[in-house]
Formats: sequence, structure tokens, C-alpha cells
Amino acid sequence: MDLILLLLIGIIASVIGALIGIGGGVIIVPSLIFLGNSTDIIEGMSVQNAVGTSSLTLVFTGLFSMLAYGKSKTVDMKSGMLFSIGIVPGSLAGAYLSRFLNQDSFGIIFGVFLLLIFTVLTFKNRMIRNKENANQDKKEFKPVLGITASFFVGISAGLFGIGGGALMTPLMIIVLNFSPHVAVATSMVIIFTSSLSSSAGHFAQDNILWGYGIVLIISTYIGSKIGVRINQSLNSYTLSQVLRFGLLILGIYMIINALT
Repeated sequence: MDLILLLLIGIIASVIGALIGIGGGVIIVPSLIFLGNSTDIIEGMSVQNAVGTSSLTLVFTGLFSMLAYGKSKTVDMKSGMLFSIGIVPGSLAGAYLSRFLNQDSFGIIFGVFLLLIFTVLTFKNRMIRNKENANQDKKEFKPVLGITASFFVGISAGLFGIGGGALMTPLMIIVLNFSPHVAVATSMVIIFTSSLSSSAGHFAQDNILWGYGIVLIISTYIGSKIGVRINQSLNSYTLSQVLRFGLLILGIYMIINALT
């Protein structure tokens, strides 16, 4: 039963992650915490174990999706590597800080984190739509701002096990003027590098449960390919809408679950 559930969680998370550029950690981490603490299906799953195991899984989610998007030439590899300059040290710092979180504090902080992103996207949604109508692929990359912001995104990636896409994708769209399609595709480079660094940090703290991680990795291969195909059939505005309301639902769920 636990293997079947993990496969389903991994497939659903990687489909959503590849579709809207959030990596899928926002699905994997709360699912692992719930199964480990509210049921008898998974044993020995602390917040740190969930974050560390999710980080390991997202290394392959980012890799599989990045390779798939590379075929469509929507990945801005140069920008993705520049972002990695900031996101790698940030991810290592976040992995260290995760040791201070318990289940309730994690749920509240992570839930608020997602709701803040939803709020930003709500007020900026019209600006995104107007930019797309003017020139969908136009972007103005600001290296210093991008690298600085990616450092703090890296902290969230290591702290929450989300790969950084949940924050970096809207940041690229709103602040750095990427089109949603390019932002989603390029976020896979960020998810790959941030998760690789986070995994190293969590490995050093013995936070990774390798058996569960391997099952999730297998499922991400299937899900990421499905998500990429769906992504290419949707327009950019639809992707922004999916991202926005997905974050709202997840944020509310995490906060309520932590308070009850």
C-alpha cells in the first residue's frame, strides 16, 4: 500500500510540478508528513525526513523536466545557470535551518509562504496578461537582482524541500519579465541545481529516507513527461491561473492542518 501511494504521490506531484514550474515539492512534502504522522502507512517520517527525501526526488524531477523542455527550446539555460550562483549556497543554508522546524511550525510558515506568492500573483496578474499581449517572449534579465533573489529562493528550497520553483517561477514572470512558458521551463534548471544542493545538505544531516526516495524518483520520470506535454498544449495565461489557484489551495490546507 505504501509503495502504491508513493507512486501516485510522485506522479501527481511531478505532473503538477512540470506543468506550472513548482517542482512538485509542495505536494510531496505535506503528503509525506501527513502519511508519516497521521496514519500508520509510513513510519519514522519527521519534517526533516520529508524535506530531505523531497529534495532528493526533485533533483530528478528537475532533470527529467529540464531535458524534456530542452527539446522544445523554451529553457533559458544561461539565465538558469546565473540563478544557480545564488541558489546553491542558499539551498545549503536552508537545509541546515530545517533542523529547527517541527510539524506545526513548518505547516504555518510554509502555508503563509504560499499565500504570499498567491497574493503577489493576484495583484500582478493583469500586468502579466498585458505583457503577453504586447510580446509573449520578450524578457529583460537583471543579473544582480536575479542572483540576489535566487539566494533567498535557495534558502526556501532547502528549508521546505520544494526546489525553489514555487517562488522563482512567479519572480521570473513578474519581476524579471519572463513569459510564463519560458519561466516554467527555466525553473526546472533552478529546481535541479537547488535540489541537488539541498540534497547534499540533508544527506550530511542524515535526513534522506532512501527507500521512499527511490520510489518517488521512479514515479517522477513518468509524471514529468506527462506534465511537459500538457504544458505545451496550454497558453501562458492559463498556466498563470493554474499556478495562482494551486498555491492558494495548498497554502490554506497547510495552515489549517498545522492549527488543527
